[in-house]
Amino acid sequence: MIINLEYVYYIAGLFMGFIAFLSFRDTTNPKRFLTGTFWGLFAISFLFGKLIPPMIMGVLVIAMALIAGIGGVRMGKHEQASEEQQEASARKMGNKLFIPALLIPVVTIVCSLGLKNVQIGGLYLLDSKNVTLVSLGVACVVALIVALSITKSKPVQSVKESRRLIDAIGWASVLPQMLATLGGLFAAAGVGKVISELVSSAIPVDNKFLVVVAYVVGMALFTMVMGNAFAAFPVMTAGIGIPLILQMHGGDAAVMAAIAMYSGYCGTLLTPMAANFNIVPAALLDLPKYDVIKAQVPTALILLTVNVFLMYFLVF
Repeated sequence: MIINLEYVYYIAGLFMGFIAFLSFRDTTNPKRFLTGTFWGLFAISFLFGKLIPPMIMGVLVIAMALIAGIGGVRMGKHEQASEEQQEASARKMGNKLFIPALLIPVVTIVCSLGLKNVQIGGLYLLDSKNVTLVSLGVACVVALIVALSITKSKPVQSVKESRRLIDAIGWASVLPQMLATLGGLFAAAGVGKVISELVSSAIPVDNKFLVVVAYVVGMALFTMVMGNAFAAFPVMTAGIGIPLILQMHGGDAAVMAAIAMYSGYCGTLLTPMAANFNIVPAALLDLPKYDVIKAQVPTALILLTVNVFLMYFLVF
């Protein structure tokens, strides 16, 4: 393939490496060396993750956890335009400011659906095994170029603004990646089998409705713990979905997977562990930390109830 997923990782690694460099240089941050080291280790995971032995990578992850645990990731000083300047700039550019953000989903869909089978010289244009992720990477690069064109800003300014956002979020920025990895580890360790045994001993597994309730609610609860529906899915599906819904009751795999993920997203609305959804908006809008979650509780519970019945009536 011409555009490989590794290239997306390299771009992310260079980006995080630059943020680490800026953090090291920020003398106003009392923990600048620890902060820079944290983001530097994160950059290394993207740049050299394929070459670093698993044991060494595990040590790097533990080092990142220790730095975050002792409060080593602090926010530095950032130069920002005044509110008057920001408002004036927003009025001048108008709705054009939304173009880069809207381009990301549009370009991702176009590339995923329209370019997935395109070949040049016998090579796939996009990594056929990771076409969606590669398309997202391409979309982000396109959106960045368009944003720079609209704002007439220098490329380095985009990195500085990204560092400001990363600093505002802090170590929680790496939670999605960490939790997704943890979900894979749980699945490999046989947690799904343990869950299957617990469910089998707690409910009559010949009752389709109760099995569906256990699976749907379990997806939401495990997502709340893991902070990521993608992390919860392999564990709950290995424990309940495959052995009970598919094999025992002959359910439809496609319907089961779609509604299971939807149920996991209900759990996402209810947990601070889903930092990219619930902590980030609060930090950006200067809201009390858990106000976003509180506002989402009714929606999450209603959707979860609907998902139980959708699964029951559609999967069998």
